[in-house]
Amino acid sequence: MRLASSVPAAPAEASAAPASASLPEWNLADLYPGPDAPEVKADLERVARDVAAFAEAYRGRLATLAAGADGATTLGEAVARYEVLQDLLGRLMSYAGLLYSANTTDPAHAKFYGDVQEKITVASAQLLFFQLELNRLDDDRLKALASQAPLSRWRAWLEDIRKEKPYELDDKLEELFHEKYISGAAAWNRLFDETIAGLRFRIGDAELAIEPALNQMQDRDENKRREAAQAVGVTLKSNLRTFALITNTLAKDKEISDRWRGFSDVADSRHLSNRVEREVVEALQKAVEAAHPRLSHRYYRLKAKWFGKDKLDYWDRSAPLPSAPSQSYSWNEARDIVLSAYTGFSPRMAEIAGDFFTRRWIDAPVRPGKAPGAFSHPTVPSAHPYVLINFQGKTRDVMTLAHELGHGVHQVLAARQGALMAPTPLTLAETASVFGEMLTFRALLAQAKDTTQRRALLASKVEDMINTVVRQMAFYAFERKLHIERRHGELTADQICDLWMSVQGESLGPSIRLGPGYETFWAYIPHFIHSPFYVYAYAFGDCLVNSLYGVYQKAHEGFVERYFALLEAGGAKPYNELLTPFGLDARDPAFWNIGLEMIEGLIGELEAMEDA
Repeated sequence: MRLASSVPAAPAEASAAPASASLPEWNLADLYPGPDAPEVKADLERVARDVAAFAEAYRGRLATLAAGADGATTLGEAVARYEVLQDLLGRLMSYAGLLYSANTTDPAHAKFYGDVQEKITVASAQLLFFQLELNRLDDDRLKALASQAPLSRWRAWLEDIRKEKPYELDDKLEELFHEKYISGAAAWNRLFDETIAGLRFRIGDAELAIEPALNQMQDRDENKRREAAQAVGVTLKSNLRTFALITNTLAKDKEISDRWRGFSDVADSRHLSNRVEREVVEALQKAVEAAHPRLSHRYYRLKAKWFGKDKLDYWDRSAPLPSAPSQSYSWNEARDIVLSAYTGFSPRMAEIAGDFFTRRWIDAPVRPGKAPGAFSHPTVPSAHPYVLINFQGKTRDVMTLAHELGHGVHQVLAARQGALMAPTPLTLAETASVFGEMLTFRALLAQAKDTTQRRALLASKVEDMINTVVRQMAFYAFERKLHIERRHGELTADQICDLWMSVQGESLGPSIRLGPGYETFWAYIPHFIHSPFYVYAYAFGDCLVNSLYGVYQKAHEGFVERYFALLEAGGAKPYNELLTPFGLDARDPAFWNIGLEMIEGLIGELEAMEDA
């Protein structure tokens, strides 16, 4: 999933944005005909009725059912009913969320989203007992029952939720935490979204929203880049009190939850939800930080040389190369490039991705109020995913389309696991998306007509990788500092800015000049608000895919079948088990250097072009 600059890959070329009228908008009628449709009302009433009936049937009875001779059957029936409810809850919430994302400033959409969220929160609170009671069952008894049909269908899910057992509270406290979310973290998330969507940045004579304003920072004209960067800094600074309040409140809210649940480290709850060991993430962080001189420092020194400068100003970091050909793509061209690259790997992959175009599962235009960035929302297994992007015709937009369609293919394939096991832990959630990008990049590189075009494509890919690996781990380091410091008291906006700058300079290196205004750029990154510590998933995914692609290059035979098996598994197997058929082990600290060496190799190729 790509949200705003949380996946901070920058395009190699700047171009005029295509007319929005020529771009597809998604058709959400596959979920519901409209917010006022009778189907929405009927399903909300069904949720209230079915959830109450489920609670009446099973609350306080799971231990008795498990002890019975037909425990596997009765528990299996209960889990099947629970899964149906989760699919229905997810359908309603997905529709409201997608409608809201399409225009976060529309009062009607905002109200509908808020109303549905309240009803779903109340309903889902009545279901909390189910996992809690399952986790209180005797380990040996549940394991024995889970080996028998029909309960064995959900054995992986039962084993997975068991990992949360040490951090669960009693029923009433869990219900309180759950219901308070709507007036707590969810409300602050919404305030952030609506504040960002409502900001306007004065650049020249225009008042631009966040997405086109950031787009100007990739213009070929340095004066335009500088003006855009300074405008972003000025507007963010004038709103820093609001962003600092949101950040402080959410960090405190997380600290309270972590303390009650018994998490010792600020990121441990994220590691648990990702089903990854803390030691693995720490090994990734150390490997990336040790590689800064060989990667980001080295590349930006080379880029500064291309620009004839000792140092690049921060608004030059994502600038197109001086010699890069100006390139823009129509929507149809972008579609054909991605589907062709997917076909080269597997016609089946291209066929699944093609459905997103022919069935109107994509929303592509840049619109006022639309959520910035890009994402692929899986919705629920009984429906299909939807992709949101802000397409402006650049090479980076083509790569973003490839990225999100990778997510979409993954989500379509994993849907067969059902509502409980389809969701993929973040350790593997970025695998298909980054792999789709790699396929598309390699296809474009193979079509390069000359050295100048090849260098531009290589530089663009290197910048993407640096942004996805080095920069995202710097974001992770910033979040760690912020959440640790917040435990000692509220942070001023200036203190947050200082924490931001403390990691940015070291990660980007001495060839990037971080001037006044840049200290505010933490404020618009939505992952810090919506999904604390999510960002390391991008680095995890990029390094993993680099290793995976290396296996693909060396041994094509059987790889496609193994790759589809990985995607189809969804969350039904742990990441280490899914990587075993490829001979990969992310728990080995040396594993991360495999992925980092690929980035280093591309930089070396760029340097060799200078010497040729």
